[in-house]
Amino acid sequence: MPLARRQLFEWNDLAATPAPLRDTIVETLSRTLRWGKMMAGLVAPLREFLAAAGTTEVLDVCAGAGGPAAILADELARVGVAPRFLLTDLFPRVTVWDALVAARPGVIDYVAEPVDATAIPAGLAAGRARMVVNAFHHFPPALAQAIVDDAVAHGRGLFISEAFERNPLAFARFAPAGLAALAAAPVLTHTDRVAKALYTWATPLALLAGTFDGLVSTLRIYDERDLRGMVARHGDRFRWTYGTYRYPLGGVGTYFWGVPQRA
Repeated sequence: MPLARRQLFEWNDLAATPAPLRDTIVETLSRTLRWGKMMAGLVAPLREFLAAAGTTEVLDVCAGAGGPAAILADELARVGVAPRFLLTDLFPRVTVWDALVAARPGVIDYVAEPVDATAIPAGLAAGRARMVVNAFHHFPPALAQAIVDDAVAHGRGLFISEAFERNPLAFARFAPAGLAALAAAPVLTHTDRVAKALYTWATPLALLAGTFDGLVSTLRIYDERDLRGMVARHGDRFRWTYGTYRYPLGGVGTYFWGVPQRA
């Protein structure tokens, strides 16, 4: 019997969590995705989505540390596809994003001001498809629904992906790359190196908080039935596709994308 979704808290969601600890968790996830080669399987479905949406402009509405956009930009470039990613978040990480932009000029850019994923400004929405990678589970049902509703009302398409299904055991697939990424975090980060070293090397706080957040994330995943329930109210305005992809160590991720129906 499938596990019921649980709307639990994660440390990196809490305003009370110290910024260096929160950033360590988010930056570690980005490196884990790259080092563990956990996003190569998304290239084909994302490429299909962009073709169906008729655009190469992507609005990353919950960009975090920007890792997913950077990884996907690099992977897509290898197969001759060159979309442009615009990073946005309610809590912009400008210092981290600056490094991504410098390494990929003309491919990645960002909005330095906070952007609410449930109410994207018209100027940002115009001509762009929206992407939410490894972040949709953070939103409780009402906010998740609002993100979908805004995308259907004003966007060229919506692409949602998660790196695991709703199963706590799935988080074990992250352990090999995740532990290495966490250990390297204080060295590779751009800010608060001393504080991050304290959380990572001098104490087990980053390891404990990151592990807790990872396990909770699996319980917060929206499955196919949940996602199709969110889009049902919009009838046949969009056509929707759900699928899974695989990555090393037996990992399974999911994707769900929709584009406007053509007349």
